[in-house]
Amino acid sequence: MILGDKITNLRKKAGWSQEELAHQLGVSRQAVSKWESGSSIPDLDKILRLSQLFDVSTDYLLLDEMEPELPQAEPEPAPILDGPQVPVHHITLEQANTYLDTVRGVASKIALGVFLCILSPTALIYLGGLSSEEGRFTLSEPLAGGVGILVMLALVSAAVALFLFFGSRLTPYEHLDNQPVELAYGVDGVVKKRQAEYQTTHLMLLVVGITLCILSLAPLMILVAIDEDGMAPIIGLILMFVLVAVGVFLLVRTCIIAGSFQRLLETGDYTREHKREENSPLTTIYWGLVLAIYLGWSFWTMAWDRTWIVWPVAAVLYAPVRSIAGLLTKK
Repeated sequence: MILGDKITNLRKKAGWSQEELAHQLGVSRQAVSKWESGSSIPDLDKILRLSQLFDVSTDYLLLDEMEPELPQAEPEPAPILDGPQVPVHHITLEQANTYLDTVRGVASKIALGVFLCILSPTALIYLGGLSSEEGRFTLSEPLAGGVGILVMLALVSAAVALFLFFGSRLTPYEHLDNQPVELAYGVDGVVKKRQAEYQTTHLMLLVVGITLCILSLAPLMILVAIDEDGMAPIIGLILMFVLVAVGVFLLVRTCIIAGSFQRLLETGDYTREHKREENSPLTTIYWGLVLAIYLGWSFWTMAWDRTWIVWPVAAVLYAPVRSIAGLLTKK
């Protein structure tokens, strides 16, 4: 239970409205409302006054515990660490909320860039299919290929612009990936509350995104069965790209947002131990190499209907590659 929930419960037990509690504390009703919603935290003097009004300890108000009175365990001695100490970044409530709001706004734009990258070869595939149909398209095959490549490059350029422009908004928060952080009093509970509120949406988007990627082959298989030699396979292939692009868009967006909570709470892939092990340019090198392989193989073979398999294979291999790199780093 976080501070805002405790204030709400104690106020209701006392039979007071927000206005009455605000009058007792000498603040506005809006201030009490913000405390209870978790959008702000009362000052220390107000916390002391709250503990007196409700006859509870300040530890009960500040610590994320359910029971007001718990036996305090003897503090463990601080571990002695070898080597230089990494500075700990202190995060206030305002900084935490600003970071979470920034990530939520940027996530859709970065996911859109991935969406455009996946869709980039569809124009080339479609125009190539039309140019091979006699009497249906007057554009020559070289011209169709050139137009298709221009459209593909335009989409990739737009995607890169999205990555650079909106990715730069997260640059001030890069230290959250590889340096320890410490949240101010009450901020931990507020972040956990926002994470819990987003958890249902996160799971739903994961399920929908994975389902779309799995079902992406269905249109291609159905249309190939209907007309194997006409434009049906081309349309099926394009529909497959669209479904994969939408599914990956949902996955990338929700994983970026979910990762923002993990960075602040130092959970999942962002624990302090993991930060020490993974403080390397592995991610940038790995995905840059994957992109180079994808583009090189695609242009060399012009088999865009098959080279897309590079992305799901790379995603599956990323975890073991990162684990192996971590073991080598330890050694």
